[in-house]
Amino acid sequence: MKAVVIGILSQERMRERVLAIARGEYKPRPGEPKVWFTSMRSLAEVLSDENRALLQVIQQSKPESISALAELTGRKPGNLSRTLKTMANYGFVEMRREQRHVRPIAKATSFRIMA
Repeated sequence: MKAVVIGILSQERMRERVLAIARGEYKPRPGEPKVWFTSMRSLAEVLSDENRALLQVIQQSKPESISALAELTGRKPGNLSRTLKTMANYGFVEMRREQRHVRPIAKATSFRIMA
């Protein structure tokens, strides 16, 4: 699995960058971050040691549902669901609906951080 490139910019600089891209004044180069955080603190909350370990468990065990993952990790399904939703918002996890359950799929397990 290829490393996800993560960038850290202030909210103001991120807004300026997005507007420059929208105006056609700037074109992102290959290798530039696709995922952005406004601070190291917010990055650390999403990619904590516990959450990175969770991504590894998802990748290795390929659980069929959130409840199966909860059993594997010893975490409560509600708490786990919120964590997975946050990670899905950043593109680190895919939540695939299958019949009567939602299956978590790890999309990223290694990261490169550019500050």
